[in-house]
Amino acid sequence: MPILTRAASSVGGGVLAAATGGLAALRRARKPLHPSGEVLAARVFRNGSAEPSGVAWLDEAGQDDAVVRLSRAIGLAGPLPDIHGLAVRVQLDGGYGDLLFATTGRGPVSRFVLVPSRGSRSQPMTTLLPYRTEAGPLVLSAEPVGVEAFELSWARPTGDWQPFGSLRLSTRRVPEEISFDPVVHQLPGLDQYPSVRRLREPAYATARGSRSD
Repeated sequence: MPILTRAASSVGGGVLAAATGGLAALRRARKPLHPSGEVLAARVFRNGSAEPSGVAWLDEAGQDDAVVRLSRAIGLAGPLPDIHGLAVRVQLDGGYGDLLFATTGRGPVSRFVLVPSRGSRSQPMTTLLPYRTEAGPLVLSAEPVGVEAFELSWARPTGDWQPFGSLRLSTRRVPEEISFDPVVHQLPGLDQYPSVRRLREPAYATARGSRSD
């Protein structure tokens, strides 16, 4: 990865791991981060990307059933700004893959920086850390469009955003508890870099451990 991307993603991953560990120590709950949220049925509409990414799921048109969870990372009271999260479980033939977005900016550097906001529909979100693909690293974004939809895009670490589809939320709540984990459950073609996995895994291992206590 380029030096700028590596530095930005390292900071983002370090903050993620430190925040999870600290909150797990203070809050003996099943979810030290994103302790509560709203789980809804959704659907991904993929139009394909005008500029090929090298990942079939991004480049090819299609539709996928999904389940999403909207949550606040720290769990502060409603009026207070918080880091908002959007977890997406995409149903695939014979399995599923998880994507996790958090409120950030969309600039070349700010796409790797967590940004507090007052709501999940008032600030762009990205996957924060880059994915490894056959054509090089990329980041995904989900930008709010109205109340029930997010525009989905991908970009090279410091490149322009390329729209490839949308995520549309239903009002149907999903009753069961779902544990999203982008380290364990990856979409085909979107792999975690070993360095990113090392940054993210402690956070998710801490979260998994706190749920099993």
